[in-house]
Amino acid sequence: MKDLTFTELRDCGDFSVVNKTVFLKKNEDHRIRSGHLWAFSNEIAKVEGEPASGDIVGLKNHAGQFLGIGFYNPHSLIAVRLLSRQEEEINSEFFRKRILSALELRKKIYPDETTYRLVNGEADFLPGLIIDKYNDYVTVQTFSAGMDQRLQTICDVLDAIIQPRGIVERNEAIVRTYEGLPQQSGVIRGVVEPTIISEYGIRYSVDLIEGQKTAFFLDQRENRRTFQKYARGATVLDCFCNDGGFALHAAKAGALEVTGVDVSSTAIERAKANAALNEIDLKVQFVISEAFEYLEAMKEQKKTFDVINLDPPSFTKSKKMVRRAKHAYAKLHRAAFELLTPGGILATASCAHHIFDDVFLEIISSSAQELGRTISLLEWHGASPDHPVLPAMPETKYLKFGVFKVE
Repeated sequence: MKDLTFTELRDCGDFSVVNKTVFLKKNEDHRIRSGHLWAFSNEIAKVEGEPASGDIVGLKNHAGQFLGIGFYNPHSLIAVRLLSRQEEEINSEFFRKRILSALELRKKIYPDETTYRLVNGEADFLPGLIIDKYNDYVTVQTFSAGMDQRLQTICDVLDAIIQPRGIVERNEAIVRTYEGLPQQSGVIRGVVEPTIISEYGIRYSVDLIEGQKTAFFLDQRENRRTFQKYARGATVLDCFCNDGGFALHAAKAGALEVTGVDVSSTAIERAKANAALNEIDLKVQFVISEAFEYLEAMKEQKKTFDVINLDPPSFTKSKKMVRRAKHAYAKLHRAAFELLTPGGILATASCAHHIFDDVFLEIISSSAQELGRTISLLEWHGASPDHPVLPAMPETKYLKFGVFKVE
């Protein structure tokens, strides 16, 4: 694979700031000045210069004061995604500096690891860009037209900085359709093969092309490690187990009995393979079942567990679905509380951005009260630190993970 020098990078793919400007309505600049990186279409007063989707524009308030530069998309609710609060060229050198800064942070967080989220979008000041590193391979997601148009430049920078053996595009997310972008995936650089990653003593075989999201749920890394200490000597149920992460950590930690449940047969096959890879396949069983149905079946069989983990997919992708999502979370937690032994442990997560921390905690608490169970909160966490959060942007904080003692 070609190893571009930084000099070569500076000579290719420059995207200069041009005379294209977006003006906000009066009093619509407060959020931007506070650190938010998005300007919404209903906040715009006028647009000058006829920018096309993906073009670089200057962003100004109603009085003409400069706020920054960013990608423009006239077809998206997110009309402008800020890249910089200075007037500068958005070129290869810009991407090199931003990605290098993100890489240096990951090396501080995980100095001995070769797998981590390298770029986490807005929180790494590269809005609409996700990059995950799996050993010698990289997966990329672009959620904005501007980033998507510059994907090859981004790949050039990755080739120069980390020389991956292969780069995979994982652009199947439905949010791309909001930007007028197609859903697609595949190898875009080099050669890509399944690879084995390691996480606190547990190994996983990862398929970068067919695996979940960008190949694996890296955001739960620290929460899986936390889960270990509660699983020792316990009977454990891991609902929505996917590749077997929490279940395998429980088995490795010395659980007496571990059951992983997932509706996806391919996920269960991956989980079984990972159990065999770690030589703990005799300590854990995996079941293909819809989680709600499995929990109901266990209730009918009067089966109980000392520890239950709930890690469902997002029950809502928009504000319109929040009420339905809250109902689903409540139903799920009531079912789990009915199966927990007195003094048992419930570990539970929500990856729905629109279900805020206080709302999720209230759902858990109310569900316990309905069944006459008393709960104590032991731990409350978010995503692993290679998934940083931009405090000025609540949208960047999505994962919630709580551990409760249940009486």
